[in-house]
Amino acid sequence: MTTALTAAALEFVDERHLAVLSTFDKHGRIHAVPVGFTVSGGVLRVITSDGSQKVRNVERDARAAVCQVDGARWITFIGKAEIIRDPAAIAEAVDLYARRYRQPRVNPRRVVITFTIEDVLGSSAMKG
Repeated sequence: MTTALTAAALEFVDERHLAVLSTFDKHGRIHAVPVGFTVSGGVLRVITSDGSQKVRNVERDARAAVCQVDGARWITFIGKAEIIRDPAAIAEAVDLYARRYRQPRVNPRRVVITFTIEDVLGSSAMKG
């Protein structure tokens, strides 16, 4: 990660807030959808269904961003995404998601969109 997160940023991404995942569709347009996400060990994770538009977008173009906002506080993570279909990685992502949000419904088509955070933008309290 090129930018260290402050204690305020780490606390912010542990609070229960939804975010927006932005990827690029097949026409090069921005595809922005609400998601829950987690950050652990420098890796951002989003659980979703295999074959969804966001999965197809990431498979075509790995560039992605996740932005969370709450009033004047905001943070955007930028990175290269990939789709993970490994059952152990999916179980870990579900566990992290359940801790931050709630236990998700059973989904046999679940995959994880992960990306290593390359850059962080945010309000002044979010960046070190």
